[in-house]
Amino acid sequence: MKKILGLFCSLVALLSLSGCFSAKSTSMAGRGGEVVGVSGRGFVEPTPYGMVKVNRGFLKMGLETQDSLWGAKTPRKDVSVDGFWMDDTEITNSEYKQFVAYVRDSILRTRLADPAYAGDETYMITEDKNGDPVPPQVNWKKPLPRKPNEDELRAIESLYNVNPVTGEKLIDWRQLNYKYEIYDYTAAALRRNRINPQERSLNTDIQINPDEVVMISKDTAYYDDEGRVVRETINRPLSGPWDFLNTYIVNIYPDTTCWVNDFRNSDNEAYLRSYFSNPAYNDYPVVGVTWEQANAFCAWRTDYLLKGLGPEARFVQRYRLPTEAEWEFAARGKNQSEFPWDNADVKNGDGCFYANFKPDRGNYTKDGNLITSKVGIYSPNSNGLYDMAGNVAEWTSTVYTEAGVDAMNDLNPDLKYNAAKEDPYRLKKKSVRGGSWKDPESFIRSAWRSWEYQNQPRSYIGFRCVRSLATTSSAKQKPSRNKNRR
Repeated sequence: MKKILGLFCSLVALLSLSGCFSAKSTSMAGRGGEVVGVSGRGFVEPTPYGMVKVNRGFLKMGLETQDSLWGAKTPRKDVSVDGFWMDDTEITNSEYKQFVAYVRDSILRTRLADPAYAGDETYMITEDKNGDPVPPQVNWKKPLPRKPNEDELRAIESLYNVNPVTGEKLIDWRQLNYKYEIYDYTAAALRRNRINPQERSLNTDIQINPDEVVMISKDTAYYDDEGRVVRETINRPLSGPWDFLNTYIVNIYPDTTCWVNDFRNSDNEAYLRSYFSNPAYNDYPVVGVTWEQANAFCAWRTDYLLKGLGPEARFVQRYRLPTEAEWEFAARGKNQSEFPWDNADVKNGDGCFYANFKPDRGNYTKDGNLITSKVGIYSPNSNGLYDMAGNVAEWTSTVYTEAGVDAMNDLNPDLKYNAAKEDPYRLKKKSVRGGSWKDPESFIRSAWRSWEYQNQPRSYIGFRCVRSLATTSSAKQKPSRNKNRR
């Protein structure tokens, strides 16, 4: 009987194994005085809207064969990246318009509360539920006036300009500044930046100088007495944890003039006037957005999300731009192919192209498009991501260097450098991936590296966001946004 029972228990144990790992019992039962661990409510992260989960994995980063045509040397290295959420398409005009509208309406509510305009203090929150004072913040529950009085109308019209030639009433994009703060947890965690000198070294044989001055740099921004934005990078002695809080003020309106500035001696005025403003382009990728503006969008999207969450908000990671390694890992798909699709051709057996790019010299329309196309009309890669090749190239968080991945770690590789305003431009290069609607086949390969200056908007560069996983086990993935698929 004991033998039969033993065989039965062994069989149950074998059947319970999953993959290469077995599960340890998490029962908290134990005798008094035993260490049994701390129990708590588990957090299961829901799938963020419009995002897909890219599971952690291994990547041979870089080009397998160097490009002799363009003479570019692309470093190659074996790396591993953790899992993350990624937008299934590039950020669209419609989604970026929500950001612009948020900034516009927050400025408007602030002016409606200003005594210099309407003076309606209910548009701002200055105390909590208990009546205690809090830093002023916009009261989003207070609706904007539908029939504004004279003072309210003056506040509203202060955000607009009238073209003296055409008479058009247009929003004054120069006023659309978004202020946000980012705490640099990495810099704060470095031992060399510890406030207590005794904590700056684990080697007790090293003599610690308690009077050592640790210099740190932080980004700050503010409005001067004339209302102009001042951006500075401050270098000063470390004084406390607040030294790692960086403040940014970024004008967030996309540069709609990029269409005529990127292409001289061509007639692109129609795109200048309508690409961002006309609802017909709502589902097209936003362009004319700098690296700095893309980061501002990520910060706003994070804050917007956190305001809608409860206590579990502390578990959720911030939206951000993908690292260069994350982008390439996601683009290659589950089979780590040269292109986001699983073969070396750029069109299928029916002659249909897999992406929006420039297939022939001067012939932009051979793939069915002239400029950008609606997001998601081509088939996704095996990770469920659309337009990882062509359409628009995409910003990454990584600073561009010729050494590339050779200068990075092989675990979650990345290179960051927050270029100061006064830094030379060579230090303001950021890696751009994926190629665009104007690029040839060679430039849309997943491993191809390119760059642009962080404050330079282009008609062929957009972006998508990522978010690190809050847990290693997330809820079952829900359907992403509906796409117009070919």
